[in-house]
Amino acid sequence: MRSIVNISLPVELDKEVSIAVKKGGYATKSEFFRDLLRDWKERQLLKELEQSRKEFKNKKGRVLRSLRDLR
Repeated sequence: MRSIVNISLPVELDKEVSIAVKKGGYATKSEFFRDLLRDWKERQLLKELEQSRKEFKNKKGRVLRSLRDLR
């Protein structure tokens, strides 16, 4: 299922997105923004992973022995 999201961009940014669509091989602006959001989500997950690594390194993390330990 998909939902429609409308965004408003300044003319210059809209031009940059159009150029990126053509140069980046995207079929549509929607495809460009979906890719952008996937990249953003991946960066967020990497930040969380890095934070977890720091906690574990500083002996603040805990080792989970089973899925039950998540609770």
